[in-house]
Amino acid sequence: MSSANTGIEWTDKTWNPTTGCDKVSAGCKNCYAEVITQRFPNNFPNGFKLTLHESRLDQPRKWRSPSRIFVNSMSDLFHQDVPFTFIQKIFRVMHEPPQHQYQILTKRHKRLLELANKLEWTPNIWMGVSVENQQACDRITALQQVPAHIRFLSCEPLLSELSLDLAGIHWVIVGGESGIRHRPIKQEWVESIKAQCQSAGVAFFFKQWGGITPKSGGNLLDGQVWQEMPKQHQS
Repeated sequence: MSSANTGIEWTDKTWNPTTGCDKVSAGCKNCYAEVITQRFPNNFPNGFKLTLHESRLDQPRKWRSPSRIFVNSMSDLFHQDVPFTFIQKIFRVMHEPPQHQYQILTKRHKRLLELANKLEWTPNIWMGVSVENQQACDRITALQQVPAHIRFLSCEPLLSELSLDLAGIHWVIVGGESGIRHRPIKQEWVESIKAQCQSAGVAFFFKQWGGITPKSGGNLLDGQVWQEMPKQHQS
């Protein structure tokens, strides 16, 4: 579970120099990463407790084929217990193999904003925030101030209708929740976000409707697949 090709539609590989996290908002309630640590305890001896993995830092250097890499699919890079020096090491790795695109996603927008200007944002580093309901939209305001070349939103699990400020945002991912305790998603919520993206000229990616499994409801919206990607190296 340290790194792998992945079934996540908007990325190619996952890289987990940290694992484990704790819950900070409604989107965390049925955390898929926590479920994975429970299902594979031999792979996660510390369970879902935040753990740094220094030995994994070099992994992307060994991947020759250009890939989109989701950084910390099993954690949050801007968790308060990840030392800034370790974050700097991760950023240095991302600077070095320029063939890869790195996708970072956080719910901890305050720490992201606190550290953003102390980090070097090369064009291959994409930065995103999770926005599961309207209460989480203050994360967007923080993200808009981060000097990443690609800034994106992950509205997954989408838990309510959203009115989004998309200024300076390049990509929006939308998805329903999956798992036994999945919460419902409404088509009108998804349609509204798609319309907001089209009006703002923002790439729109509909991942899934969700259900018992991620594939339960499929990924068709109005009879078609929406998997737009952001244009590279925007500012």
